[in-house]
Amino acid sequence: MSTLSKLALAAALVAPAALVAPAAAQVNGVAVADPQGAIGNTRAWAAARTQIQTTYKAQIDQADARSRAIQAELQPLVTQFQTAQRAPGATEASLRPQLQAIQAKQTAGQQELARLTAPAERAQAYAIEQIQARLGEAVQTVVRQRNVSLLVSPQAVLFTQPTADITAAVTTELDRLVPSVSTAVPANWQPGQQQAARPAAAAPATTPARTGGR
Repeated sequence: MSTLSKLALAAALVAPAALVAPAAAQVNGVAVADPQGAIGNTRAWAAARTQIQTTYKAQIDQADARSRAIQAELQPLVTQFQTAQRAPGATEASLRPQLQAIQAKQTAGQQELARLTAPAERAQAYAIEQIQARLGEAVQTVVRQRNVSLLVSPQAVLFTQPTADITAAVTTELDRLVPSVSTAVPANWQPGQQQAARPAAAAPATTPARTGGR
């Protein structure tokens, strides 16, 4: 299922405000948490991923096959272009038609693959959003339980002790809050509806409201 494995989990996991600890934390403790890792390791997501792979197997297999075919079609064009580049007297103008042909074929291939994987990607985004809607709540619970006053992402630190990483604890809390999710996408669903329906989950009540992107 190589195509499904390439679907952009990270794109659906942008929730920076959820990583800000409440100002009323009890001690000056610093911790690290990875929201993508926390959601990606939940039991609900593991089950949803398996369900998506089963439900959309035909489309995923077709996309895998087309991806290989497109690469096979592109390779001779790329080889010809590279040969033309090395030829005496090659110029940007003389090479432009070949380059444009390669780019056009790449674009058409990407669009075709996007159409094939769209149903699986939509189901994936819907499943992730259901978990993400409770991320802020899970973070707040763990922060409160562990008396954390500053919570940062792994990318924001150069070094941290393993004991300072509370990602697994956030995953455990998410497992409790969201034991399962649906992969049956409602016909009228649009990305972002879960967050809009649960504004309190985006950030702790004691912090200023912030906006997050997909």
